[in-house]
Amino acid sequence: MDRIDLRSDTVTKPTRAMREAMLDAEVGDDVYGEDPTVIALQERLARDLGFEAGLFAPSGTQANLLALLAHCQRGDEYIVGMEAHTYKFEGGGAAVLGSIQPQPIVQAEDGTLPLAIVESAIKPVDPHFARTKILCLENTWHGRVLPRTYLAEARALCDRRGLKLHLDGARLYNAAVADGVAPREIAKHFDSVSVCLSKGLGAPVGSVLVGSRALIDDARRWRKVAGGGWRQAGLLAAAGLHALDHHVERLADDHRRAKTLADGLQGLKHVTVAGQQTNMVFIDVPKDKLDAFRKHMDAAGIRMSIGYLPRIRMVTHLDIDDAGIERAIAAFRSFG
Repeated sequence: MDRIDLRSDTVTKPTRAMREAMLDAEVGDDVYGEDPTVIALQERLARDLGFEAGLFAPSGTQANLLALLAHCQRGDEYIVGMEAHTYKFEGGGAAVLGSIQPQPIVQAEDGTLPLAIVESAIKPVDPHFARTKILCLENTWHGRVLPRTYLAEARALCDRRGLKLHLDGARLYNAAVADGVAPREIAKHFDSVSVCLSKGLGAPVGSVLVGSRALIDDARRWRKVAGGGWRQAGLLAAAGLHALDHHVERLADDHRRAKTLADGLQGLKHVTVAGQQTNMVFIDVPKDKLDAFRKHMDAAGIRMSIGYLPRIRMVTHLDIDDAGIERAIAAFRSFG
């Protein structure tokens, strides 16, 4: 049975056209700065997002870590959402590897960090405290698009208080498509942005960090320290370039299919739709039904991340078509 995999948009397989682009890629040793396809990818994203330079990294986790290491020193602090990927799901890397202290803030329902609370968390210049250096935001967050008016206000706060502003833009292109703007209209508020190529854009691996040339020079050194130096990485960079050329506008299809899925689950007996934003649908299943639900969906060939909590996330992506959505809805309706 072919499975419909709703666990994440990271599970996509490279398309045949993407594989052909990878096969034809011109390559060189990127540690020496000699891979032309990597250079093209880095320059493309920097230019598209309005920055001086870019750096290809193996993962979004490493790209965010490199940004923090380049912006901060030991004993510095970053302000971040308590449910943000940069804080909660990246192994504590900034603290473990950079001696950079996180200051988590409870996020609002829309993913924003209340700026009055952010400002109150900025430490005084005093040897008793870590030095607050940077605010980190995430867009999209749980599929939610941060309002651009909020981004402008966050930028103004950082300018007034002397902070840098970093964006975990793993799904930046989802945010831009949903908001109907060019990605640089979101990125322009930030000092650095990380973009993931292996989520909705459908590349097999990799993220790009963009920022000033000086910041990227520092980040490149830290990438080597962290073991992230590439050799003939043009094979992977070619997949990223293909994704940027062919897989951005189609993100709207993922958003539409997520809405179709959410609408199709309304009114079911044991499933409550908790929300749908961009390519993500959140549902609640009673805890006493979770085991039966897991077995039912597995038997129907629907893969989902079902743990011990009632809240479950489903993500649409490149490898799920309209028929797959209808099949998932049918499986839900036959439960219980």
